[in-house]
Amino acid sequence: MPTTTIPVRTPSASYLVHIGTGLLPNIGAELTTLAGKHRPFVITSPEIHRLHGASLLSGLPTDTPVLTVPAGEQHKRLATLETLAEQLAHHGADRDSVLIALGGGVLGDMTGFLAAMYMRGIRYIGVPTTALAQIDSSLGGKTGVNLAAGKNLIGAFHHPLAVYADTATLSTLPPNELHAGLQEAVKAGIIRDRALFDYMDEHSAAILAGDQAALTHVIAASVRVKADVVSQDEKESGLRMLLNLGHTLGHAIESATHYSQLLHGEAIAWGMIAAIHIAEARNTITAADATRMDRVIRAYGPLKPFTADAAELVALTAKDKKNRSGTRSFILPTGIGTSTVVHDVTEAISLKVFA
Repeated sequence: MPTTTIPVRTPSASYLVHIGTGLLPNIGAELTTLAGKHRPFVITSPEIHRLHGASLLSGLPTDTPVLTVPAGEQHKRLATLETLAEQLAHHGADRDSVLIALGGGVLGDMTGFLAAMYMRGIRYIGVPTTALAQIDSSLGGKTGVNLAAGKNLIGAFHHPLAVYADTATLSTLPPNELHAGLQEAVKAGIIRDRALFDYMDEHSAAILAGDQAALTHVIAASVRVKADVVSQDEKESGLRMLLNLGHTLGHAIESATHYSQLLHGEAIAWGMIAAIHIAEARNTITAADATRMDRVIRAYGPLKPFTADAAELVALTAKDKKNRSGTRSFILPTGIGTSTVVHDVTEAISLKVFA
């Protein structure tokens, strides 16, 4: 299959997202052209290294250091970054070094933030290996780690030099991780691309079966949505907040369940369903649209149940990083392919929906 290349252009950075199969062995040659003088460092998890490390390293210098961190949201903390930074220093990393983030969204967020901090900023590229990371988190420049108080509360805007989304890596994902990641594509369709939403509705069987052509179509369309939004609002001052549909409650669910009951995409799916119900209660979407959105989200499940107190979830939404001046911000659909940001969702409505 040919490679699809999508540009991301912002006031502070311009780069390309490459989507295709068999990209990993060629990244080393690409990096030489892209970065000039450089020394690569691969940041990954042991599991991803076993699956895809040899393919990536086949195109890199034989002495390329590989630094690994345990997989999982619980390791997305400043302590992990300090350990990685010490290892970089031990290996002699300097301002010409380039980090290669090989893994999913957590790994990409941490590596990007590490690159932003180390020596006050070095370069990195994204090599996302999960559906969620290829669709959403690997581009846009948002990097960070979690605090006990909430998700992604410490971070920086630091864009990659490039992103290489090798869709062949998705064949190694467990079905629940593929399905969970695809919820970010459903989100992109709901907020800004009705054609993508329709495609995911009509071709769900092929997409969920891992058909390469169908997955590439979905990933490319989702990346185009995010690239367009990011180009207009790099620092999330307005339009970019729409990309967080489902994330206000989704992040609260993750925090309340200590990141142990649901995958990120599953939590976001529950958050999107809550946002749809809030929008329906406010009469900003039709019952027919609400029903169809709910059906398509569940088609990319099954959505696992979780245990969390509704009052605790409401309290946690008050700590969401999208909030301004103590006011909760919610992204709500106004139709299939359109959405808006509101700041007046009451605790009473939230409690009713979250329950």
